Amino acid sequence: MQHYSVAVIPGDGIGPEVMQEGLKVLEAIENIHGGLRFACDQFDWNCNYYLRHGRMMPENGLNILKDYDVILLGSIGAKEVPDHISVWELILPIRRAFQQYVNLRPIKLLRGLESPLRNKGYEDLDFVVVRENTEGEYSNMGGRLHEGTPYELAVQNNVFTRHGIERVVKYAYSLAKRRRKKRVTAATKSNGINHSMPFWDEIVKEIATEHPEIETNVYHIDALSAYFITKPEEFDVVVASNLFGDILTDLGAAIGGGLGLAPSGNINPERIYPSMFEPIHGSAPDIAGKGIANPIAQIWSISLMLEHLQQMEMSQLILQGIEEVLCEGKVRTADLGGNASTIEMGEEITKRILREHGMSCGRF
Repeated sequence: MQHYSVAVIPGDGIGPEVMQEGLKVLEAIENIHGGLRFACDQFDWNCNYYLRHGRMMPENGLNILKDYDVILLGSIGAKEVPDHISVWELILPIRRAFQQYVNLRPIKLLRGLESPLRNKGYEDLDFVVVRENTEGEYSNMGGRLHEGTPYELAVQNNVFTRHGIERVVKYAYSLAKRRRKKRVTAATKSNGINHSMPFWDEIVKEIATEHPEIETNVYHIDALSAYFITKPEEFDVVVASNLFGDILTDLGAAIGGGLGLAPSGNINPERIYPSMFEPIHGSAPDIAGKGIANPIAQIWSISLMLEHLQQMEMSQLILQGIEEVLCEGKVRTADLGGNASTIEMGEEITKRILREHGMSCGRF
């Protein structure tokens, strides 16, 4: 029997709604695979917690999380708490303390859906973005001076280290070795950012020479964004700095059908610390509590979690269940042109996963 401990942080807005459906899928996986067990502990660390306690998680929150195998996050953010507090006091400390330096985001058009891009199908939209996740443009260095005066200024420093760049680029190449196209594309802006980006490019070139079997391309971020639209079929593994990767993956989610579908993993490849898996759609306060959020991104994030835990068959089973429900087309949430609720969508996916194994759907 293989046991995994899972720290569950449902978070804010639609987070608890989609997390509920994700945990149903995880329970279904336990029923299918008799040798897997997931011990899930839920934590109410969110913006409401901040309003009650003045902090996004307890002072010893990271110490609480460090011994879990993995972390499942729903979403974080509420209008009552500024984003620079909710993100910088919960998500970013977890990513940095646990050396989750790879933000892994698949850009994939699921079967049963159509891309907003004309004449682009499933074979065209199937790549992955590796985003550097702990430094770069999101470094907490800088400050403000002369606040409230005509001379007020703000300084934000970008931090790029050889160690940080090398490890994320090496991960991208190791991933490309296992993929069909064996191609790495690096995002840069060395024609406009004249210190950090040439440094990034130099290290990419150094590592590329160690992998002659992998095709390497380097594109400026503006051109690369355009190529995501005009020729997405060219990409296999895209590696980018923190900010560039963040922007590219939202664009990638859009061409794949929308943010409600997009999962992500915050990975510590060495497995010294827990990795964290989450949808990228945010807390969506405009639809929170209405029961209409799409749970697919959260469920797909659990598929990524199982892949990280080297449970490949179960990971693929979840993705297959999602795609079969989409192909059937009878149950869809509003963002996909249907009228199904979050619960109806989640339970239909769960039923499909169980049905494929000839199991009773039980309470689902």
